[in-house]
Amino acid sequence: MTDTWPVIAPAAATPACGPPSFAPARGWWVTRHVDVRAALTDPAFQVPAVDTGPVGTLAWLRSEVSRFSPPQRHAGRRAIGVDALAALDSDDLRHEAGRLTTGVLDAAGDRLDVMRDLARAVPLRVLARRLDYADPVAAASAVEFVAAAYHPGVDPALVERADRAVAGLLTLAPAGPPEVRANLIGLLVQACDATAGLIGAATHHLLAPAAPNPPGALETADMLSEVLRLDPPVPATRRVTVTGVRLGGQHLPPGSPVQLRFDAANRDPREFTDPEAFRPGRPGARMVTFGAGERGCPGDRHALALAAGVFDVLRERCRRTDAVLRHEPHLTLRVPTTLEVTVR
Repeated sequence: MTDTWPVIAPAAATPACGPPSFAPARGWWVTRHVDVRAALTDPAFQVPAVDTGPVGTLAWLRSEVSRFSPPQRHAGRRAIGVDALAALDSDDLRHEAGRLTTGVLDAAGDRLDVMRDLARAVPLRVLARRLDYADPVAAASAVEFVAAAYHPGVDPALVERADRAVAGLLTLAPAGPPEVRANLIGLLVQACDATAGLIGAATHHLLAPAAPNPPGALETADMLSEVLRLDPPVPATRRVTVTGVRLGGQHLPPGSPVQLRFDAANRDPREFTDPEAFRPGRPGARMVTFGAGERGCPGDRHALALAAGVFDVLRERCRRTDAVLRHEPHLTLRVPTTLEVTVR
């Protein structure tokens, strides 16, 4: 086997690192590692407020989950998800994801679309089952509709479809107060596109069609951590300043829209020696893909375990084809649309 690793070039949309910069059409972009981490942990930067709606709608869900909650509601709602995840065993999640992936590949024939058949479906089904949803398969399908409309500005038809999916998920979620059930649904929604994007990126970068797969002795989780740094499925996140604040030598007035660019920060040469190189096993704690501070992702271990379970099987049995890779149009997500592999 070869020890030559792929070069993972930055996506075309990845900005260069520099001081915070402003443009009227997009607001402030924060790209340096030190500035991104500072903004993630500074209470002057808050998630944008969201509207609410009737119980069982997408607007209601967004207003109830910890991700979009104001500071005074965030900690209690986050604790719901943290407690639910604490009861899950990462090794079990990985094993079950691998088992389901094997079953899909066994039934697939000689070709398979990773994004359609595995990247969302398998992690969501495993997570929904372990969180005690009444019908994990139905829950996984409904969550995909919710995730497609989760961010503002989507087609109203997608919102209507998501409303119906949220209502269905409430009937499938474990019994409990509406706020608890909303945050259990939120765990699935948060896992949907981000985990799929990681599986897709790893498949694209590491299962090259004309080269051996990476050495089998190298731990899958180490490879996925490096993919998370260099091609993060969530390349940016939004904040708004609630007071005037200085960051990276710039003054950001109150009410400023801000994008924190994880994709740029993860390649910051001030933080990472040889930042463009793919080096599995490097310390992954410094990457900002999972956020930081009180709003950092509470399911980072679980997401890696689910993705690793899928990719364990893919790396043993699959090669990707040389089809051109395209991504879904989104400002803060990077998820391939299709990704075909050959199966052996």
